[in-house]
Amino acid sequence: MSPRRPTLRDVSALAGVSPKTVSRVINADPAVAPATAERVREAIRQLGFRPNPVARSLRVGRDDAIGLVVENIADPFFAEVTGAIEEVARERGMFVIVTSSGYAPENERTAIAGLTNRRVAGVIITPTSADHSYLGQYLPRLPAVFVDRPPIQYDADVVLSDNEGGARTATEHLIRHGHRRIAFVSDRLHVYTTRLRYQGFRMAMRDAGIPVDERLVRVDSTDAQNATAETLDLLRSAPPPTAVISANARCSLGVARALHLSGHTEIAHVSFDDFPAADSLTPPVTAISQDPDHLGRTAARLLFDRLGGETGPPRRVVLPVRLIVRGSGELPPSG
Repeated sequence: MSPRRPTLRDVSALAGVSPKTVSRVINADPAVAPATAERVREAIRQLGFRPNPVARSLRVGRDDAIGLVVENIADPFFAEVTGAIEEVARERGMFVIVTSSGYAPENERTAIAGLTNRRVAGVIITPTSADHSYLGQYLPRLPAVFVDRPPIQYDADVVLSDNEGGARTATEHLIRHGHRRIAFVSDRLHVYTTRLRYQGFRMAMRDAGIPVDERLVRVDSTDAQNATAETLDLLRSAPPPTAVISANARCSLGVARALHLSGHTEIAHVSFDDFPAADSLTPPVTAISQDPDHLGRTAARLLFDRLGGETGPPRRVVLPVRLIVRGSGELPPSG
């Protein structure tokens, strides 16, 4: 009869650490103290322990993966956030299970429940729900970090962009170039980022003493197709806007399409969020640029801090945005 093959629990018992710590050492997790890691490696050598790669591939456990819930993986912004999180996780020998929640809060809850059943180590969430107190049922075993939008009725680490400040900058930029009839095309106002960007727009207009023409405010563009239709309708108004601010990349694609389809590329345009090919259009699109890579990396590092034993109060990180001047936002009012 062949001797029993040593197990991960055998290693943990000999090293005097938890099985989770053994798994982290195997995965080269830098959060493990050097002395502890060396003790685990010595136990592995003494026992002749060899991880079973087939078993690991079939078992998605708390030592193997983190979960990520984003609104829409096809969105260029969230795709870049996801890629950054995956890279940080990969450096720590872990996987990322990604799911899209869309716009329905119940989808977010279903996604979190599913990830919990898969026993992920923690989750990063771009929230859609208006109440995150339900996450309390998963504590303390499921650390959570929020990215792009904060949780509601729940305390957790969060990483945000300066949404209000960026929208103020975009609006002030257009005002400095002579614009008064500025349209605002966005997603729905219940979305946290949209609401702050709309506030920044209105505050800049108020501070400049310019009344907002409510007929130029369109806040129901959930995709590029809607934004195109809304912009074409704006262009038919009398008088039309001389400038447009689009509040996210999806809306920006729709606004740019409408301006080109209608032959009204003389109308100034500033996009909140850069987007693919923005610098290839004629004129190139001026943008308020977030850094989705930095957002994703920061969120992932906060989560791995928690997994490594960080127990301090919830952290709130607000990352700056910047104005990229390309041409479309510097056009003077026409007519």
